[in-house]
Amino acid sequence: MTGTARQTARNAPRYPRRTGRYALRLASVTATLGLWQLLTSLNVDLWLRFSQFPTVADVARAFADRLSGPDYWTDLTDSLTRILTGFLLAAVLGVATGVLVARSRLAEDLLGPLLEVVRPIPAIALVPVAILLFPSNEQGIVFITCTAAFFPVLVSTRHAVRALTPVWEEAVLTMGGGRWRILGSVVLPGALPGIFGGLSVGIGVSWICVISAEMISGQYGVGYRTWQDYTVVDYPGVFVGMVTIGVLGWLTSTAVELLGRRLTRWLPRTSYVPGVRAPRTRGAGPASATARPKANQEVAHDQLV
Repeated sequence: MTGTARQTARNAPRYPRRTGRYALRLASVTATLGLWQLLTSLNVDLWLRFSQFPTVADVARAFADRLSGPDYWTDLTDSLTRILTGFLLAAVLGVATGVLVARSRLAEDLLGPLLEVVRPIPAIALVPVAILLFPSNEQGIVFITCTAAFFPVLVSTRHAVRALTPVWEEAVLTMGGGRWRILGSVVLPGALPGIFGGLSVGIGVSWICVISAEMISGQYGVGYRTWQDYTVVDYPGVFVGMVTIGVLGWLTSTAVELLGRRLTRWLPRTSYVPGVRAPRTRGAGPASATARPKANQEVAHDQLV
């Protein structure tokens, strides 16, 4: 970074630190809940019919009642078990298949057409197939969850492996490394950012499909309970299920993202400064920053991570 850029960075308005950012996020959620309470308590009906919505207080009371009963925790445990089982299966199978298809022309010719035909089919449309194939609803729900997460992981892994620079592989071959050494020291580490991008997408899609599958063929679970509340016109209970699904999805997605950052700590991270076009790279000294070409200095954060 040049002297002018450093001076601009020092003079630029600073974004709030971590405490200030958390306060800003809390204020955003609080303001949204306050607006919801205001519109529903006043029965506002302009174009959207807020008079039909339960208030925040109604949902909070229903949430407190659910927390004090055993059914809520049983549903929570069942949904988490299904999502984790299906997602872990999808992660293993998706990464393995993605690497195989990207590295082998034979595998691409054998599996590629079949995968591309099945991939556009929504996972929830496979509920009748799961009912016919599996002896229990539990196994069918795990199958649907696994299928939902499998294809995002597969596609991301395939693209990430194909995008690797051949120079790294040639360097390993020059030092006498074989296929397994290339796989362990070049392919998998180099593709990790793309793999975790697919895992982040896959965990969100898994939640969508597992809730839908529970609504259709489940016996317990957050989705099953939410649908039951809808059938008996218990709208505060429906919102309790929606909030639970949102929080669980956020927690699991955050866990995947944190794991990805932990496993890719060796990657350069960039932080943008308002008013400065070129990002500052953490973990690199001034010499490495100046030696890096300008085009590389302006690479976006999502391309690095």
